[in-house]
Amino acid sequence: MRFLSIQSSVAYGHVGNSAAVFPLQRLGHEVWPVFTVVFSNHTGYGAWRGPLLPPDDVRDVITGIEERGVLPTCDVVLSGYQGGAGIAEVIVDAVARVKAANPAATYTCDPVMGNAKSGCFVDPAIPPIIREKVVPVADLITPNQFELGFLTDTSPGSLESTLESADLARAMGPSSVLVTSVERPDAAADTIEMLAVEGDSAWIVQTPRLPMKANGSGDLTAALYTAHLRSTGSPADALARTASSVYAVLLATLESDERELRLIAVQDAIAEPACEFEVRQVR
Repeated sequence: MRFLSIQSSVAYGHVGNSAAVFPLQRLGHEVWPVFTVVFSNHTGYGAWRGPLLPPDDVRDVITGIEERGVLPTCDVVLSGYQGGAGIAEVIVDAVARVKAANPAATYTCDPVMGNAKSGCFVDPAIPPIIREKVVPVADLITPNQFELGFLTDTSPGSLESTLESADLARAMGPSSVLVTSVERPDAAADTIEMLAVEGDSAWIVQTPRLPMKANGSGDLTAALYTAHLRSTGSPADALARTASSVYAVLLATLESDERELRLIAVQDAIAEPACEFEVRQVR
């Protein structure tokens, strides 16, 4: 498959396109990365350097790709961290261009806004734009539980309420939702879950919770799940493969005592996920 991936780029570390491109390539896919920011490192360090790219510059890069005549071969548009509020319009326009050239193409929106521990860590103007302008044109969205709550103006906390929120999100436009981190009071201690919802069905997978903060893990998850879902057509299979690979990356990162995802070290676990975690159908 061929991906047009519109996300951040960092020189040091792995978030945004720096977390998505290599894993997708390791799975055998072609990726056309378009950057929304070019930072020295992710913002979780508290200090960084580099520019937010103006919307017109981002649009020009996409136009240049279009002028090569290759948009009819693009299978997936993937977006993540937007940087500035004007990037949303560029993304929506890019999706329209790609789908006009290839009606079979799909769009995955990773609605990067924040998380339950850190709160919102993007420009406050961005989340409402994502909700009102970007999510409605997406086929798949990959929010964490915090982001899902913002998109739907709900407070998902149980499995039932998270399913209800996912259904509300699908009513906004996307046909599929992957909730990348589900925390609920009745889950086993020291675990975390991911939930995939599509049609009348839903599936959940549970993995051990690792004692770490992993910037870029959501970007990695969105890329892998999108690739596996398009390749297999099965949300359950995509969920199993994604959970396996992401857990392997996180475990290797924890054991390395480094702050950045160990993508290269466990690339074989990305290419050939072991799928050791059980996926349960919950609806």
